[in-house]
Amino acid sequence: MKTAQFASNAPRPVRGFFLILGFAVFLAVTNIAESLDLTLLDNLHRLLAERFPKAVRTPVVIVGIDDATMQSYPEPLALWHAHLGKFFKAMAVAKPSVVGVDLVLPSRSFDALVPGLDHKLLEGLAAARASTRIVLGLTTDGDGMPREIHAPFLAMLPKDAIGYVLLPIDSDNVVRRFNERLGRDGQNVPTLVGQMARALGVVPVAGWIDYAYGAQKEYIPLPEVERWLATGNVARLQAAFGGRPVLIGNVARFEDRLHQPVNLAGWEAGNGRSVSGVLVQAQILKAMLNGGLLRSTPTWLTILVTLFAALCWFLPLRLPGTIAAITLAWLGLYAGAGLALHAGIVIPVAAVMITVAVAFGGRWLFTTLADLRERRRLREVFGGYVSPQLMQEILAGRMSGDLEPDVRIVTIMFVDLRGFTRLSESMAPRDVIAVLNRYFEHVADAIHSEGGTLNSIMGDGLMAIFGAPKPMNNSCKPAFAAARAILTLMPSLNAELEREGKPALAVGIGLNVGEAVVGNVGSKTRHDYSAIGDTTNVASRLEGLTKVLGTPLVCARAVAQSLGFPPELVSLGAQSISGHAPVDVYGWREASVK
Repeated sequence: MKTAQFASNAPRPVRGFFLILGFAVFLAVTNIAESLDLTLLDNLHRLLAERFPKAVRTPVVIVGIDDATMQSYPEPLALWHAHLGKFFKAMAVAKPSVVGVDLVLPSRSFDALVPGLDHKLLEGLAAARASTRIVLGLTTDGDGMPREIHAPFLAMLPKDAIGYVLLPIDSDNVVRRFNERLGRDGQNVPTLVGQMARALGVVPVAGWIDYAYGAQKEYIPLPEVERWLATGNVARLQAAFGGRPVLIGNVARFEDRLHQPVNLAGWEAGNGRSVSGVLVQAQILKAMLNGGLLRSTPTWLTILVTLFAALCWFLPLRLPGTIAAITLAWLGLYAGAGLALHAGIVIPVAAVMITVAVAFGGRWLFTTLADLRERRRLREVFGGYVSPQLMQEILAGRMSGDLEPDVRIVTIMFVDLRGFTRLSESMAPRDVIAVLNRYFEHVADAIHSEGGTLNSIMGDGLMAIFGAPKPMNNSCKPAFAAARAILTLMPSLNAELEREGKPALAVGIGLNVGEAVVGNVGSKTRHDYSAIGDTTNVASRLEGLTKVLGTPLVCARAVAQSLGFPPELVSLGAQSISGHAPVDVYGWREASVK
């Protein structure tokens, strides 16, 4: 029977594992955990940028057009040809390694408004192209079509001197990565920083932006560059820009802003990590030139690790252990992801973390529900065989076949029917069992209601223990209360039996208190919880004295003394009992049961 039960229950944990496995596969191959992955990644980026920044061997210099610049120049930005021309002339003097323009040059000529305006910009481009590489930024209109640049400006530069300033944006509207597959149907298009990297001999590869190189600490305002040029401060220009990549762009407070995981503007505070687009371009280029962009782990590896996490299902733990295991696993995964990120690898761990939590938590829930079902089954199957106190100890896991015996102060009760053998001869067997069951129901209820343990039923008699397995401060009180309840209930039971034409019943009860060895008695395959010792033997003999002394209850003096010698009990003196020295006993006063 046990083998059959095991066979029926064994596959259930396995089925649960396959459910977890299917859930893990779903997490790994879909983007459902992407939001959590991005949140974890952003937190790691901020941690590494603040606590473990990487050294920057090749810095990127930014020439910024800030709010003060906007106010100092009288012309609108579309007419800044002269200022941009001076910037390019300054670059011709400074000789940077490459210049990227994160500004969209005009799409037409404005010479009709200001004669000679185009020439000033063309003159600057001509001077700069002789000493450095220039890459012009290109953007698109509302329909996704390229916004043209005035042809004479483009004619001053090589064909590969333009690149889109566009960047891929994640689902939460944050820019975290670089990719040149921005064209229709995922086609590659040249980008501003991609072309700048190529100009420096670096092949741009798609990847995640590395923020561990830290924020841009400062920028050089465009008017400052113009002043250096106007005053002939060649040394200052070369010190600031010589041999370095340069980006010029808008750093105004509310212009051309992109959301980032970290604040890339070292001169701004409280901007909610919304920074100027040129700073994002600079961060990408900085990462490309100082070790490369961050790489993602292969999808198959993420799936494999997530599936491996599902094996946590086979580690059943209690609730504190489950919480501790999930916490430790999460901390380990988070720390591992941080170490990998610092080494240049982005590991998505959200699916793994969720799988660990679901596997551990699901197994705890499965085990808890299984335990509850098993306890309910035990109550249903064995509730009628053992006392409620024993059942509680069994369900609590404190009762087992090898339970060590313990010496306790207990009160032992023996109850026996008087003359039932003679009475049973006049009744049919079915009637005998029916009467016994009704009698035992009364007696068992009285014992259990006082916390006693019904040890055994032997024919028409029974033995009960008070004070074990759960200890009691004064086990005599509940034992005597149970005995009183039995005697009080007998008249009503007899009245029912008489109405049915059945003979009345009489009981004898013996009570004794003292030390006894309590525990499981028997073999590993069959045992009973019992109390053994002189206390038990005397209690049995006292129950036998009820026949001789003509009283329904006989207890040892120690019991009466523990009860404070209640009026229901009267001294019957020292009585001889078989195999034992005389015992001073007390008996039940007959009038008290009426």
